[in-house]
Amino acid sequence: MFDKLNVLEQRYEETLARLGTAECFREYKVVARDLAQTEELAASGDAGMRELAQAELKVLTTRRDALLAQLKVLLIPKDPNDAKNIILEIRAGTGGDEAALFAGELFRMYSKYAERQGWRIEVMSSSDTGVGGLKEVIAMIEGRGVYSKLKYESGVHRVQRVPATEASGRIHTSTATVAVLPEAEEVDVQINEKDLRIDTFCSSGPGGQSVNTTYSAVRLTHIPTGVVVSQQDEKSQIKNRAKAMKVLRSRLYEMELRKQQDAIAKDRRGQVGTGERSEKIRTYNFPQNRITDHRINFTTHRITEVLNGDITELLENVSMHYQSEKLRDATIVKPEEQDRQDGREGQDRY
Repeated sequence: MFDKLNVLEQRYEETLARLGTAECFREYKVVARDLAQTEELAASGDAGMRELAQAELKVLTTRRDALLAQLKVLLIPKDPNDAKNIILEIRAGTGGDEAALFAGELFRMYSKYAERQGWRIEVMSSSDTGVGGLKEVIAMIEGRGVYSKLKYESGVHRVQRVPATEASGRIHTSTATVAVLPEAEEVDVQINEKDLRIDTFCSSGPGGQSVNTTYSAVRLTHIPTGVVVSQQDEKSQIKNRAKAMKVLRSRLYEMELRKQQDAIAKDRRGQVGTGERSEKIRTYNFPQNRITDHRINFTTHRITEVLNGDITELLENVSMHYQSEKLRDATIVKPEEQDRQDGREGQDRY
């Protein structure tokens, strides 16, 4: 029952979006008509009328251009995942302890940003180094439009700085990987129990010591894809399994999305930047107080503020870049063709 209601709610929101586009287009036509009439007055009226018409022309031209820009944005195909919560995964890359420290700083950065947005963040699993760093952390972030804000953060983040333990003052380069996965519901990804291998074991902490003597930790292996998810933060095996299933479902969903994006990229060369995890997307250079996003060639010298969660400027610039890329391919879709596309999207669940 609830699956059907979710589908109806989604179609309702899509209908509202189309109505908004239609209203914007109707206003655009009215402004364009008024602009044409005002241009006639500016050309044929008396001196006083021409002066008034010229002033009105500036207002109408500004409004027309704004509506045109709005229409272009409205015609960009909406990402159906934009309203979803996310699974955030951060892992230390090359660089040993320094990479783990950087992974911890990135997690703090996203946590602070989530707090600013009023989102809820829950750590699902983590593995620390004991010196303030993180080998890995997986967290759920829930709130309005979380995926739409953070979906372009997936990739390799690089840090350049002098570690505290470096006596010679030499700059080291370390990395951490970030993955932003849209939360997948059961309706999005169907997992067959026979495709799962489920192992249980005792939870362990830093250094391998046993946290408890019960087999509460869970490891899920999805046999067809080889994806493995482990959870041990909860004392309950049932809770650990539920969390592991949530992460597994989101990873499988993202794998399917990436397949679709790869197929689209082959057919539409103009669409660049796939958000692949292997891409080096950003460098945090401490000696120069500089952060550079390599995808859009954008640089800011606010490294302290950014690492304290003030990442709005970065996120908005990246989002604008990808929107402009999508605008190149934006076309008017007939209602009947849109309905056919909606039908195909409903059938193409993983």
